[in-house]
Order: sequence, then C-alpha cells, then structure tokens
Amino acid sequence: MDYQNKYQAWLNNDYFDRETKEELEKISGNEKEIEDRFYTSLDFGTGGLRGVIGAGTNRINKYVVRKATQGLANYIAKNGDKAKGVVISHDSRYKSREFAIEAALVLAANEIKAYLFDDLRPTPELSFALRELGATAGIMLTASHNPPEYNGYKVYWEDGGQIVPPHDKGIIAEVNAIENFEEVKITAEEVAREEGLFEIIDPKMDDKYIKTLKDLSLNPEVIKEVADDFHLVYTPLHGTGNIPVQRILKELGFKNLHVVKEQEAPDPEFPTVAYPNPEEPNVFEMGIKLADQTDAQLVMANDPDADRVGIAVKDTDDNWVFLNGNEVGILLTEYIIKSLDEVSDNSVVIKTVVTTEMINPIAKKYNLDVMNTLTGFKYIGEKIREFEEGKYDKEYLFGFEESYGYLYGTHARDKDAIVATMLIAEMAAYYQAQGSSLYQELMRMYEEYGYYKADLEAIKMPGKAGKEKIASLLKSLREDSPAEINGQKVVVIKDYLVSKEYDITIGEEKTIDLPESNVLQFLLEDDSLVTVRPSGTEPKIKFYFSVVGDSNLAADEKLANLKEAVMELIK
Repeated sequence: MDYQNKYQAWLNNDYFDRETKEELEKISGNEKEIEDRFYTSLDFGTGGLRGVIGAGTNRINKYVVRKATQGLANYIAKNGDKAKGVVISHDSRYKSREFAIEAALVLAANEIKAYLFDDLRPTPELSFALRELGATAGIMLTASHNPPEYNGYKVYWEDGGQIVPPHDKGIIAEVNAIENFEEVKITAEEVAREEGLFEIIDPKMDDKYIKTLKDLSLNPEVIKEVADDFHLVYTPLHGTGNIPVQRILKELGFKNLHVVKEQEAPDPEFPTVAYPNPEEPNVFEMGIKLADQTDAQLVMANDPDADRVGIAVKDTDDNWVFLNGNEVGILLTEYIIKSLDEVSDNSVVIKTVVTTEMINPIAKKYNLDVMNTLTGFKYIGEKIREFEEGKYDKEYLFGFEESYGYLYGTHARDKDAIVATMLIAEMAAYYQAQGSSLYQELMRMYEEYGYYKADLEAIKMPGKAGKEKIASLLKSLREDSPAEINGQKVVVIKDYLVSKEYDITIGEEKTIDLPESNVLQFLLEDDSLVTVRPSGTEPKIKFYFSVVGDSNLAADEKLANLKEAVMELIK
C-alpha cells in the first residue's frame, strides 16, 4: 500500500479517533508531509521506537505505542513469564504519561500485570525497579535528549538491561507480524485495576533506589569535610533528574547545592534550551551564570530522562571549560580505582568501540582489563549479566561511553546519571580537599597517559531521501575505502556489519567477536581512528574522530585536521 492509500485508510477507519483525523485533515494536499508520515512505518529497532510525535505510521502516537506493546506481550507469552509483569516509567515529554498508560492497558488486556510509577522517573530507576520487582520486562517512554517534538519507547528485559539478542529480534518479529492496528488488545483502566493488572508502584521504591546509590559513595567523609566551602550548580534541564539528584546530594551532606530555578520544573517544551542535550555547551548558560553568582566550581546537567550527565568546570585561569564524555569517563575510572581499598585482578572497565582509547594505558597501570562493545549502553549491561552468569571470569568495575553515559554499581543495567552525578560531585569535593580540581587532574592524566582527543560530527539527513543517502554513503565507503586519510595510510579497516577486521599492512583478516552492526572504522598509521555509523535514534550519520598527541596543542591540531580531511572526503 503506498503512502496516499495509507493516509486515506487512517482518515476513513473508525478505529482512529477524531483528534487523529483532524490532525491528518490539516495536511490534506501537502504531498511532502503525507509522504513523510506514511511512506514507511516507524521502525521498532533493537532499542525500541523513537520518532516525532504525530499521526501516521512514521510517527509516534498511541496507536504505534499500542502495537509495539502488543508485540511485546505476544513475545512474553511465548518466551517470558506473564505472571511476573512489566514495569513502566516515563519522562517529562509530551504524551509520555498518556503513552505509558496506553502501554499498561494493552498489557492488562493480554493478562500481563503492569507496574506503573505514579509520575515521571529517570530511566535508571526503571532498570532498578524492574530488578527489584522481579518483572519480566520494562518499558521506558522517553526520547532522551532529542528535541521536544520527539518521544520514544525503550524495552528492557528481566535482567534490567535494554533488549539484546535474541530478545530484540524476537520482539521486533512479533511487532512486525501485527498487520492491522485492530489486532491490538486493550482494556479500560478501571477494569485493569479491578482485575489486579494495573498497579501503581509504592513510593518506597524511590527510597530503595536512593539508599542503593548512597551506599556506592566512595569518600562520603570528604563531602562533610569541605561542605561549608564547596559550591556546586545542578540543572535537570526540565527533566526527571531534579528530585532524585537534589535528594541524594543533600542527604550525602552537600550544603551549597544551587539548582537552576528556570530549568528545575519538568516541561516538555524545554523552553530555556534549543536542544535538551548535556553534550551541548549552550545548555549550561544559565547554570554558569548561577555558578558565577555563587562562586561554584562545578556545573552539572542531566538530559531529560536522567541517564546522561555533562559538566562544566573552572580551569586554572578561572575560565569555564566543558569536559566531554571521554574526559569525565577517564576521571571517574581513576577516581574509582584510587578510592577502593582493593581492586581485583579480574576487574574490567567496559567501553564502546567509539569511546576513548585512553582507557587502555590507565587500565595497564592498574592491572585491569578493558572490554569493548558495540555503541549503545545496552551492550555494557549485557556484559554485566554475562559476568554474573559465569560466561567470563571477570568482575565488573565501571562502564562508560563517549556520549556522556556512565554506570558504577550493578543496581541498574543501563547508564545512570543519578549515581554518576553523585560521584562527579563527590570527586570534585575530594580533589578540592587535596588542593586540586577536576581540570587539574584531567591535565595531569593527559600528561601521564598521553593527549587523547576526540570529536564527533553528526550530519542530519531527514526523510526518505536522507535515509537513502546515508545508506549510499556507507555503501560507497565499504566498496571504495580510502587508502589514506589526512596524509596518513589506512592500516586497518573494521567492518562490523560483516564482523571482519582487515589488516592492510600484512594482508590479514580476522573475525570481530561482536554482533553485526552497521559501523565502519578506519585506523591510520599514526593511531588516529575514524568511525562511521548511522544514528540509531535520529535521521543522522555520525563520524567519530580520535587522535593522540604529545601535547594538548598538537593533539587539538591533529584532531581538527583529521576532521576537515574526512568531511572533504565525503563531499
């Protein structure tokens, strides 16, 4: 069925409500808009759904959420335990609460109990609650750091991690097998409650979560030592982090916590920022202004579902600088190692393939292993489960990814910005007590381990044409791979789509022991690394650049030149 026929079907089918039809009637005659909404169905990918809110098959709406949940229910009936139920949470975005309730009512109609929080909660608390309640699966309604017009639907399995093989492909198959929206079962909320299939989670779950995180504090005595003089600024960027972050920091003894009032309340419009992403320096403008007024040395910002955290710190000249995800990750890694009384020789730090290689010399110094996974924190969560199941004789220490995601502890199986925000604040207080700072410690680490620098360029390619262009560009890079980049020979090509590593210098081919993924990497003779992959959540293609130099300036120049050379190459 072509997009026009699908459009007419939605307009004429009594299954769709009046509000949906009125929205579609407004685009009558707008060929481009109709095509974009109906040329395809919003993909239920390996992590779930993410898309623009609106009517249509290529949008996220209550009908698409219902269909996804029916597919999940069908999979649970065949491969899970219906009696254990499903935990549902949501962030502050438009339609999030509505979508959460719709999902709960589909589950209830399929005789699967839905546990729903009474209000918005962070993504990591969903993972925690799922494990605490012993549920079969979890659903998080969020679009993370996307613009306000987006929402999303992420699925978790019983270990508390996002779905990975075989569950991801199995659930996708069940969702895709639903040909008509009318196949979806749904019940009324009052019926679901009467039948004991719709339950609001006890608020004591929040207490358990906060206590678990507080027990992970590494140097709580330092907080009290510097509490009178240590000032820090926090912003939840209108999202879910506000209540848990304020609570945990205050309970640990931080006396001078300053919250950006303009960004404190949940707001789906995210009115004070262009893009609610802690990777973007402009989201810190209000926080830095407040920090200057309060003499704070640290500003921290969470994304809307509070699974990522970004920070700004003062350098030695009293200027504000923004630390990227790699830099915060290596700081946390060394802080954790130094703070523990003992670290097992079997301990492992897990990172993704696009995360800094600087972790390798750090791990070597402390006799630790480093394990790489595909991009996506769900793969780090998967390794934690495999460690506990005995697949590896390893012990999880810490995991992080360049996109500002960190997890210390195994209470959750996804990145947790609440525990990371707590540890970053504690780490800053610890170094202040030693007469140092996060910036000074980072510079010391660069001097000791090498100046590893990284950058990212994401090129937006929306719509059907953009999707085709991304596919064409990746196909071209595979079939006609560059022999050199930025004047440096390409010595190794890794193609994760076919799980092959090609060492060009010796003509050797190896198998990559990771799941298939549409990712290409080019290692250059000077140890620079270029990685190319399509975004899994937005219509973008991403280019990751990584270099190492013998000084800050040399590394920055090498990075800029590499980025320029690659952008010229793909024109």
